Amino acid sequence: MAEFIEELTERETEVIYYVMQSLTNKQIAEVLGITHHTVKAHISSILKKLMCKNRIELALFAQARGVSIHHQGLAQP
Repeated sequence: MAEFIEELTERETEVIYYVMQSLTNKQIAEVLGITHHTVKAHISSILKKLMCKNRIELALFAQARGVSIHHQGLAQP
């Protein structure tokens, strides 16, 4: 599954970070300055790319593989 991580966009990686922090879609949207519908679309795309069934599986997958973001201006919740 590691090869799928390479397919993620920078924004998707940011969304994963916030999912790992247990933020809701609404909270992620506020932090990133996008709509909660856009967050939902990103999460759907991420789940499909990483073949995860839900947010919990996604967070565990990302944590186990050390998925992190390296983004200078990352907003903190």
